Amino acid sequence: MTGLKLVEDYLDEFSSQSPVRAGSLIISIFGDSISQHGNSIWLGSLIESLGPFGLNARQIRTAVFRLVKEDWLVSKQAGRRSYYSFTDFGIRHYEKAARRIYFKREEEWDGIWTVVIPSTNEKREELRKELLWLGYGGIAQGVLAHPSGDRSSLDETLQEMGITNETIVLKAKTEDLLSKACLKQLVHSSWQLEEIALRYEEFLDKFRVLVSVVRKTKKIDAQSCFLIRTLLIHEYRRILLSDADLPEELLPANWPGKTAFQLTAKLYEQVHLGAKEYIMNSLETIDGALPDVDRKYYSRFGGLAELKV
Repeated sequence: MTGLKLVEDYLDEFSSQSPVRAGSLIISIFGDSISQHGNSIWLGSLIESLGPFGLNARQIRTAVFRLVKEDWLVSKQAGRRSYYSFTDFGIRHYEKAARRIYFKREEEWDGIWTVVIPSTNEKREELRKELLWLGYGGIAQGVLAHPSGDRSSLDETLQEMGITNETIVLKAKTEDLLSKACLKQLVHSSWQLEEIALRYEEFLDKFRVLVSVVRKTKKIDAQSCFLIRTLLIHEYRRILLSDADLPEELLPANWPGKTAFQLTAKLYEQVHLGAKEYIMNSLETIDGALPDVDRKYYSRFGGLAELKV
């Protein structure tokens, strides 16, 4: 691999993690890249693109097999080659994360809470885990809630689980916003903000240096751009899986999540065209080179440049 020495150092650090979660990284690559370029890739290209992350062919094949069993990916055979795509389930699940990865919440909180009370015991624990992933917190026994919860993601989850008619969904309004101290105490007890803040700070410490190096480097090869973008989104997505995406009014002062979004947007803008070049020139699908991105791709982070300036 040619490119920035710092990128190589980060990849070495990533490879040293035990265990390296190949499945999670594959989901990041499919969501951030492959789904935007026709949603199909030859397994050999996937193995090649993941090699710099310290993953060998056996690890990747095993992870892909598991993702197929879990309905994240679907395979298509052409001769002796296997091609993989996100399933409809995979696309829907990643798009829930994409709404938070690439688009910032702008509106002020109106004091409205979404409250969920499952009326069935059969899938109560499964629903709790799914809603925790969407940022809901347990505010009382059997009651989950989120201030300004994303209703579309909630409805999709209930429909996928087949419990739309077995779950009570309420809207509750905080009448007295002067009781912010009590609200913050509730948030503090229901969501692990200190742990999330620490993870954001570690993320910022790592990628601030890379933003500076990329800005000062005149020419970064396309593969390095792809590796930077993939590592950036993968690390950022992993934090968002634990971050409840609470309104700013309920968060501590100087919340590092806001800075992390801004840094992610800046670095993504710096390398996305180079990454796109690598994907289209180096990776293959059943019809040859991967196609250009879907137009909606350029709406990420408030609007990405389409041409180098």
